[in-house]
Amino acid sequence: MLLVAAAALGALLIVAWWAPGVDRAEPDETDLALVETAASTTTTTTTTTTTTTTTTTTTTTTTTVPPFQGWVDPETSGQPWGDTVEGLLTFRGNPTRTYYGKGPVPSAPQEAWHFPRGEKMCSLSSVGGEPREWCGTGWTGQPAIFERDGRTWVVVGAFSRNVHFLDADTGERLLPDFATGDIIKGSVTVDPDGYPLVYVGSRDNRYRVIAFDGEAPRELWSLGAYDLAPIMWNDDWDSAGLVIDDYLFVGGENSRIHIVKLNRGYGDDGLVTADPQVVFHAPGWDDELLAAVGRELSIETSVAISGDTLYFANSGGLVQGWDISELRADPAAVPERVFRFWTGDDTDATLVIDAEGMIYAGVEYQRGTARSHEVGQIIKLDPSRPDDPLVWGVHVRGALDASGVWATPGLHRDLLIVPTHTGHVYGLDTATGETRWTKKLPGPTWPSPVIVDDVWIQGDCGGGLYAFDVSDTTVEPPQLWSISLGACIESTPAVWDGLIVVGTKGGYIHALH
Repeated sequence: MLLVAAAALGALLIVAWWAPGVDRAEPDETDLALVETAASTTTTTTTTTTTTTTTTTTTTTTTTVPPFQGWVDPETSGQPWGDTVEGLLTFRGNPTRTYYGKGPVPSAPQEAWHFPRGEKMCSLSSVGGEPREWCGTGWTGQPAIFERDGRTWVVVGAFSRNVHFLDADTGERLLPDFATGDIIKGSVTVDPDGYPLVYVGSRDNRYRVIAFDGEAPRELWSLGAYDLAPIMWNDDWDSAGLVIDDYLFVGGENSRIHIVKLNRGYGDDGLVTADPQVVFHAPGWDDELLAAVGRELSIETSVAISGDTLYFANSGGLVQGWDISELRADPAAVPERVFRFWTGDDTDATLVIDAEGMIYAGVEYQRGTARSHEVGQIIKLDPSRPDDPLVWGVHVRGALDASGVWATPGLHRDLLIVPTHTGHVYGLDTATGETRWTKKLPGPTWPSPVIVDDVWIQGDCGGGLYAFDVSDTTVEPPQLWSISLGACIESTPAVWDGLIVVGTKGGYIHALH
């Protein structure tokens, strides 16, 4: 494994402002025939010998497990993000990207409201220098839903070039929209510690901290994609940041990873304040990756944290883990890269981490490298084995640049649910990678699976939203219901207390109950 110190990484002087490639909000809608090959599995077997001794003395032992000392207890995988703010606060809900919301899930959903009530949300944004109309919400576009002051709020960024603050019961605006200079493709993050702050990136090259405790939202700070160098690729921000213990962790399509000390507080007027300072940043690439794939590199995954390690991947297929343990006591501490794995191809789907610290990744099939043929497009990694971390890999290749995985995998007990670009959805055994079942939906299926109360909710690009029963993880899940929203669903749905909120590319955000 190649370990590269942060100082050496920072010395790279390669700059690429933009290069043509796959646009994450405009998928190729070609539906391909299913291509299945056997999963390659690496299995480690441990033999344990147990000796039992019987005596006439009975001893009672009480074991006290000390509280976890670190950034994120791995055992919180699948659980809500803390207990200060009740809600779904970021893309896939928590630092391991494994929390999907709170039930009940509607059993026969009908539209409660849609937003806006009048003209649909659309704006112009350039692709390759040519302006194009974008409508609604796209990849990843998951709304945040949370409880505040006796109300349930929905906060979502959209192709309208705005962050919208809505009442979950009515769909009415709670605050005026916050305008950005270009479209918003990624998911917002709401502060988990109770500060009235939302964190969001835009295609206008800024990642912002926005306060929402006044009569109108106001910007407290922003970080530009060109503020730190060197960079790669472009100036968008698709990644949903994580906020833990007054630190913000976020990756950019400039291919840099950023750690920001927020310095949150309240002013004499009672309004929230922040004085963010970037305490660490590093390139998301290294020389070995550049030699393998060139300079078309960005970070579009949302960062994940388990234990004391910050994980992310990039569009070159480089999965990295950085030790951030010392930052808890010292903002000047320099993180060290402790894990490196190359998937062989574009890895924009966010990494998912289980309670044992295992990483699940979805990989696109864009470059057709020998490495991508070797390891597959759905993989499980064990970072405790840095020299040989691949546990298993499943191959879901079809046509080049039109197959593989864009959606973030869904983890449900011993089942991994993985939608693919072609519309085929795989249900995999997490231990072995064995395919338990497949389903075919209208592709491309970029929305990430949402699983609440043993119900898996999935959108597709035909405009359908489906619910399946996954109470028995060993069998093909039966369909519970489906509803048409009339336009391609790229965004990941949000589920909260009997409500499903999701945007489509038809120009609207829909709430179902």
